[in-house]
Amino acid sequence: MESETFNVDQLLTIAIEYYKRKFFCEPTAGGCAPGRVNLIGEHTDYNDGFVLPMALPLVTVIVGGYNLTDTCSVHSTSPNIGEVREVLFTAPSVQPLEINENICWINYVMGVVAGFHVEVEGFNCVIVSTVPVGAGLSSSAALEVATYSFLEALTGYTPAKLKEKVLTCQKAEHEFAKVPCGIMDQYIAVYAQEHEVCLLDCRDRTHTSVTWNDPDVVVLITNSQVKHNLGSSEYPERRASCQHACQLLGVESLRDVTLDQLNKDELDMPQVVFKRARHVVTEIKRTYLAASALKMGDYSAFGLLMCQSHNSLRDDYEVSCPELDQLVDIAVNSEGVYGSRMTGAGFGGCTVTLVSSTKQTMIYLATSCP
Repeated sequence: MESETFNVDQLLTIAIEYYKRKFFCEPTAGGCAPGRVNLIGEHTDYNDGFVLPMALPLVTVIVGGYNLTDTCSVHSTSPNIGEVREVLFTAPSVQPLEINENICWINYVMGVVAGFHVEVEGFNCVIVSTVPVGAGLSSSAALEVATYSFLEALTGYTPAKLKEKVLTCQKAEHEFAKVPCGIMDQYIAVYAQEHEVCLLDCRDRTHTSVTWNDPDVVVLITNSQVKHNLGSSEYPERRASCQHACQLLGVESLRDVTLDQLNKDELDMPQVVFKRARHVVTEIKRTYLAASALKMGDYSAFGLLMCQSHNSLRDDYEVSCPELDQLVDIAVNSEGVYGSRMTGAGFGGCTVTLVSSTKQTMIYLATSCP
């Protein structure tokens, strides 16, 4: 199912039919949330910086209903989550939920169920998704937000503020998946609108919408097929380096640091910490400039900032890989391409490319990528 192109209505039909075959009844509740691609602003969200994501037509759909038992039965149709696609756990109305150490994907669901604001009783549900796992397109946040939306429909509870939904899903990832993520992925999955890009200020958790629907430009996402795992040590180590830099600089976050200030203190910090901080400080500025360029339709300026972002992620933050570098190199040396970069946390996943929508350019890129 992943990467196949179904619209939401088609995916909903697939989920309902699967549920009926599995549980011999109609589902009574459903939820949906999109994946996202971050055009620029990588590893800045947990540093109080700016990010510039947009929602994708790739979505996660959940349907289900109460089962009048003390057990929650969760079934996923995704082929890329491991061998176990069906998980049972005791409803939190009976006993507190605990992390599943053996089946990683279910923790994203259980974390939201555990943190939901009203008591959740036993239910059955089916998950269908076209968001690829481990590709840097936020499959985890799509699953979390779709789960929350499903629980809203199931219980009748709606939060007074949408940010409550965002924060509950982020907390689920922190506490159950053990990934110290920023707020971007959950935020865009909740707030995204069609034909809009969000300039999200991760410090005050507000966003400015940039309307963008230019038929002459395409956002091309290319999957390296290298899977990443944010629960590994690499992601937490990057975040710890940023916190270390803040301690040495005497600031609360790298959002408060200029490049001149950072350069003055270079010799007073470990080189790797300096490089991590330099990426964040320059990336925050690049992202703000990129949003302005997008508003003005200056795609050449936007593309240049994308390329600078990739170089910084490769050299200073060291989260790229040879496959991503090769995809970016192919893109930026192609006619009609404004810019390209890795997107997502890195260590694999996808590249995002801003490209002219001419048929010749698209055919060239499709035949050139390995």
